[in-house]
Amino acid sequence: MAKAATKTVKIKQIGSPIRRPASQRKTLIGLGLNKMHKTVELEDTPAIRGMIKSVSHMVEIVE
Repeated sequence: MAKAATKTVKIKQIGSPIRRPASQRKTLIGLGLNKMHKTVELEDTPAIRGMIKSVSHMVEIVE
């Protein structure tokens, strides 16, 4: 049986983690972002949305 398509969200890192709290750096790493202008596509879950919200000043959602 075919798997149902899951919703995804594409995010891009636009801010540097330099001079940011360690928790924000770890959140970026948890999202799979470690370099400027890197884009990742993740499953759209409440946990991922919360992580994006906590570092919203360093990431943007790509349409």
